[in-house]
Amino acid sequence: MTLLQISFHTDSIFVSRSINDPSFGQLIKEGRYDHMLDNLFAWGIDLVVNILIAIVIFVIGRFLITKIDNFVAKLLRKSSIDNTLKGFISSVLQTFLYIVLFMIIINSVGVKTVSIAAIIGTVGLAIGLAMKDNLSNFAGGVMILLSKPFKSGDIIKAQNLEGTVERIGIMHTILRTGDNKTIYIPNGPLSTGNIINNNSFNGLLRTEITVNVNYGCDVEEVKKLMLQTAVAHPKVVKEPSPFVRMSKINPTSLEFIFRAWAKKGDLGEVNHDLSEAVYKQLYEKGMISGTQRMSVYLAKEEEKPL
Repeated sequence: MTLLQISFHTDSIFVSRSINDPSFGQLIKEGRYDHMLDNLFAWGIDLVVNILIAIVIFVIGRFLITKIDNFVAKLLRKSSIDNTLKGFISSVLQTFLYIVLFMIIINSVGVKTVSIAAIIGTVGLAIGLAMKDNLSNFAGGVMILLSKPFKSGDIIKAQNLEGTVERIGIMHTILRTGDNKTIYIPNGPLSTGNIINNNSFNGLLRTEITVNVNYGCDVEEVKKLMLQTAVAHPKVVKEPSPFVRMSKINPTSLEFIFRAWAKKGDLGEVNHDLSEAVYKQLYEKGMISGTQRMSVYLAKEEEKPL
């Protein structure tokens, strides 16, 4: 009786015995315990050898994956690709390499890769049906990273939310609001919805202030005071030039639109400074009253004869 016998590959997942070997149940039923012990011993040796082979392949494979990942990361650092896309490429590459390493290991220890691929495909289909929304978010994240409608640091408005983009993840995009709150927007609806990106191509943004003045004020004088305020501010750019015009005649006031341009980082400060300065100058000139007043005229009812 030979200790180790030649194995023939079949369509089963694990191949550890010759097709002519009886099963352990048959050996126990026939009382052939010596043959069963021999088979157990041979199976144990095969198992130990396969485990050692798998460990060696895993160590070498992980070493190679680390080297490849470092090499690709070095190339990406020298490229002009967005930092968010660099991280995504590195993550996908690592995942792919580890999947390849796993397939090599299970193939080397005698596991049929075709059967494993079928199992993975079945499990993947079930997971895909259960996580279709998450897969939509994943696909949306890929589209955002490739099309680049915005990048980290941009101020965007989407899904009725507004904030600064902190990070573009695979499943969510993270925004930081003006009051320092964190917003997680799923990438699926974000990639298919409307996005307003406040990051202009030339770095300039416009602020618009609505001002209401009293009836009877000189329109040209109001415009002159507002323009002087804009020109005097050091962070208001000269081109495009500031703009002031009367836009509406309200029942109790005259409405003016005041527009000025500034760099993106200075826009908030410019908006507050101009609002305060314009109010101060118009109030001192008596063009803005302390209270809104409305005159109501009542028609006198005529006396009827008795």
